[in-house]
Amino acid sequence: MNSTPRGNRLHIAIFGRRNAGKSSLINALTNQDIAVVSDYAGTTTDPVYKSMEILPIGPVVIIDTAGIDDVGPLGELRVEKSKGVLKKADMVLLVIDAGEGLSKYELDLIEECKKRKLAVLAVINKIDLRQVSKTEIEDYKNKLSVPVVAVSALTGQGMADLKISIIRNAPTGWDDQTIIGDLLQPGDVVVLVVPIDLAAPKGRLILPQVQTIRDILDHDAIAVVAKERELKQTIDNLACKPKMVVTDSQAFLKADADTPPGVLLTSFSILFARYKGDLETLVAGAKAIERLQPGDKVLIAESCTHHRVEDDIGTVKIPRWMRQFVGGELHFDWVSGTKFPDNLREYKLVVHCGACMINRREMLSRIMQVREAGVPIVNYGVAIAHLHGILRRALSPFPHLVEILDQD
Repeated sequence: MNSTPRGNRLHIAIFGRRNAGKSSLINALTNQDIAVVSDYAGTTTDPVYKSMEILPIGPVVIIDTAGIDDVGPLGELRVEKSKGVLKKADMVLLVIDAGEGLSKYELDLIEECKKRKLAVLAVINKIDLRQVSKTEIEDYKNKLSVPVVAVSALTGQGMADLKISIIRNAPTGWDDQTIIGDLLQPGDVVVLVVPIDLAAPKGRLILPQVQTIRDILDHDAIAVVAKERELKQTIDNLACKPKMVVTDSQAFLKADADTPPGVLLTSFSILFARYKGDLETLVAGAKAIERLQPGDKVLIAESCTHHRVEDDIGTVKIPRWMRQFVGGELHFDWVSGTKFPDNLREYKLVVHCGACMINRREMLSRIMQVREAGVPIVNYGVAIAHLHGILRRALSPFPHLVEILDQD
């Protein structure tokens, strides 16, 4: 991996009415023709994502969206899809045509962003066609209660000021959460159990494994990598016991058997449940597995659209383990990628992947959406550990969460 994964980038969404110059702005920010630009209103129909670097913020994802004033049945669907981007956005650039001024569309969007506690920057565009005075800019600030920058995406005027404003107004602490580093001291040894099976990409490791290794190194600890069959030998060859063993969830039973007492044990998926979401809620969701009855509906959600192998974890293994646990047939539905259903109340449980391909805000939004529907949610690692009867051990790095398992 030579670039920062999209899920770890600050997500900046660009909103505005049709023909306000959103696509031109994204092209000006990236210095590339990423988004289609046209004088015809409604050219952008689906969100367009572009990964780039804005120093000193670092890696970001810029998201272009359809006009928030789109009309007609298809237009309404486009607006709905655009507003869905707010679930994953960390910051919003609201583009306003200098010649059009404010409307209810901008004001309504500002209110929605405030409800979601999103950082917002208003961008007055097309000042090459109509200059905007300092008095007008102050008026915009007073009406919107957000910072305002005037630019011309066409000529580049004001673009340097816009980038500075993005840097100054970007939300702080959006990526403060560590994967494992806060659980370690400098010099601690962590053994990572990495099975090499059909699901492992040829010639490389999967994303959560790579990111965990990097986080260990960033915190001056030592990462030792072994396959599940070599775990016991690896630990025996160490001069002292490791601080922790982190395993792929599918090798939980083997890792549990070979990890000495007193050594913390968890999985990549459980670490990512905390890193990308809300581990406490997901642990509480594990208890719902015990209440499942034959015939209940379960949703399995994955945030990526990877190639499925013969014994796929989400479509084969977890359903098999859950049927065995329940002692009968269950009805499973699957969604992947950006799809997430609205009919969540139909399900008795949602089982989500480790969310390595989406950012923390989107994962938290999904968890909130499921909770608002009154449905418990658990992730792969937590569910697998519970189904195998070793969840308490798998939560050993987080002893305060074990108490949840004892609650009624």
